[in-house]
Amino acid sequence: MLQFPGSCDERDALRATRSVGDAQLLWHGDASLKGVDAIVIPGGFSYGDYLRAGAIARFAPAMESVIAFAADGGLVLGICNGFQVLCEARLLPGALLVNANRRFTCRQVELEVVNPDTPFTRACSAGERLSIPAKHAWGRFYDEPKTLLAMDYCGQVVCRYAAGY
Repeated sequence: MLQFPGSCDERDALRATRSVGDAQLLWHGDASLKGVDAIVIPGGFSYGDYLRAGAIARFAPAMESVIAFAADGGLVLGICNGFQVLCEARLLPGALLVNANRRFTCRQVELEVVNPDTPFTRACSAGERLSIPAKHAWGRFYDEPKTLLAMDYCGQVVCRYAAGY
């Protein structure tokens, strides 16, 4: 579990990961990942998101290790701001844009599991709906249509907003 200044959801994510195995909190300023089996970058507002969501966190010393870990096939999960950090670090394609309503949004949403064949979704079934909290100001993922189609074709789309969201 990687913690940045200004993040606020690392304790919830730490509790969740400890329910399925050993987990520890790693500080962004420490380049060592301490031999972990997977990295979770939780939500919150790293560095206050003053420049752009995740843009400053991308340069934290720990992120160079996360990038190398991912390049070696390590499991990395970005939740909310963590997803934004991964996009800024170019571990994920695309970018996150400001919400269409140009406001911070906080609500419960339903996701549909598209790909249950990942280490993070193997307890789910295809088509299963998951209810999760969503809170962000920069939550619209964007990339070129050809990239989105390629991601879908390669099974890289894991969840989508369920119909009606």
